[in-house]
Amino acid sequence: MPNEPDSLVLRNEALRRENDELKKQLMEARDANTAKEVFLSSMSHDIRTPMNAIIGLTALARKHIDEKERVSDALNKIGVASNHLLNLINEVLDMSRIDSGKLTLEEEPFALSDLLHDTLVIIRPQAESKHHTLRFGADGIVYEGLIGDVTRLRQIFVNIANNSVKYTNDGGEIRINVTEEPDGDRVILVFSCDDNGIGMSEEFLRRMFEPFERASNSTQSGVEGTGLGMSIVRKLIDAMNGTITVRSAPGAGTSVRIRIPLRYETLSLDTSALRNANLLVIESSVRRRELFRTYLDEFRIHFTLAESPSDAIAAMTDADFREDPFTGVILGTTGDGNANIYDIASYIRKSNPSLPIVLVSKDRWEDIQYRANRSGIDYFIPIPFFRKSLINGLNAALTHSSEESDGFGAAPDLSGKRFLLVEDNIINMEIATELLAATNATIDRCANGREAVERFAAAEPNAYDLILMDIQMPIMDGYTATRAIRALDRPDAKSVRIFAMTANIFAEDIAKARAAGMDGHIAKPIDVTKLMQTLRRFA
Repeated sequence: MPNEPDSLVLRNEALRRENDELKKQLMEARDANTAKEVFLSSMSHDIRTPMNAIIGLTALARKHIDEKERVSDALNKIGVASNHLLNLINEVLDMSRIDSGKLTLEEEPFALSDLLHDTLVIIRPQAESKHHTLRFGADGIVYEGLIGDVTRLRQIFVNIANNSVKYTNDGGEIRINVTEEPDGDRVILVFSCDDNGIGMSEEFLRRMFEPFERASNSTQSGVEGTGLGMSIVRKLIDAMNGTITVRSAPGAGTSVRIRIPLRYETLSLDTSALRNANLLVIESSVRRRELFRTYLDEFRIHFTLAESPSDAIAAMTDADFREDPFTGVILGTTGDGNANIYDIASYIRKSNPSLPIVLVSKDRWEDIQYRANRSGIDYFIPIPFFRKSLINGLNAALTHSSEESDGFGAAPDLSGKRFLLVEDNIINMEIATELLAATNATIDRCANGREAVERFAAAEPNAYDLILMDIQMPIMDGYTATRAIRALDRPDAKSVRIFAMTANIFAEDIAKARAAGMDGHIAKPIDVTKLMQTLRRFA
């Protein structure tokens, strides 16, 4: 039996350890509460800032309703502020779902070129506004068709790149590089982002992945955000069995490297229309000319490279003289600015009204679509491009068979089609009706699910080509209405396409829609380009 002094020492030591642990837990709880208080204060500021812009600019637009340029400028700025506000809300909701264990990752095929193009399109405007040099590289890409959650990957890449842009002083440099490393039946996608920005202290690096943490307070630094971005990024990467490493020092910039294992698809290329092609490639960039040369030579496609518009005109004149005219034109950068791209396209179109013209560009198609179409451009291939996106895109342009080649998000002509729009919110109904009217389809409208079932049941068989169904509605919700329509005793009840058009946007919501018998999902707020692409593909 231990003597009394020894027993007392042991009890005191146990009490000391217990007190130390309680103190540690108390400090952690205080730190967490402090972080949350700072988060709530910052969020109040960060949410009210774009809201103030939206409300104020709306008032200005009303005041100057007859001044087209001022209204147009206000609407553009409202769009920017609205997207920023939506991103803030999405981050808070994402964190909530991740912490509650409800995160579900999609496993769907996607094109790496589209993922990278979308990422660059999103971050480029802010980089340009701060006069940053944005350098991008993606050499040696072999596996273009990947399988994974492209939405979450885009979220990761954009978050990392946006941080570099935000925390780099004006006139800085951002370098993004993407490579692949084979790993058995998978490929490791490596995304690197380096900047020469303000950097981070070693102390902050240790806690940068904690929720609600920011390197500086937005109300003091002018850098807005929830402080949740990096925490979400880390949790998403962990869920994908990937890794993230960050190196940084105050005043020395930051380097981030992400490695994510993904399954890949076998490369599928359609070269049927390119076997006898004779292409004119107009490209001033030395690096991009080498890419064109590599890919076109690989598939033995005949082409002529021109470094400038004047070289291109000379090549076309020579080809016509030899009675060996070009069958298609690839229009890249000309070295003289975008205006010259459209000028040369107009010249080619006037010289040959039927010659396919393909624009290869880093721009967002929706921003240049009107001018490109007016100048005679038929098809668009986004930068960066790889073998599949270039070869399949050229094949589609020369055959005019691609579903995406006609407008790239412009409203398709669906004259003769009939849609049933089911939506209980009056404003949402008005917006959707206006957007759908651009397709020339006939639009019937219902205010709830029961109305939709009754309207469909009363209509002639095959009267409707597509049903766009809201989910949360009074009287009968969208899931119940869809199941009721599918259960009707008529053939078209099983075959009519039904799409959810809803603010329920999480993976389990999409799965729930499919389980109810829906064919697809369109998220609110509605992305007009995605809506039109969906209608073009499925209606």
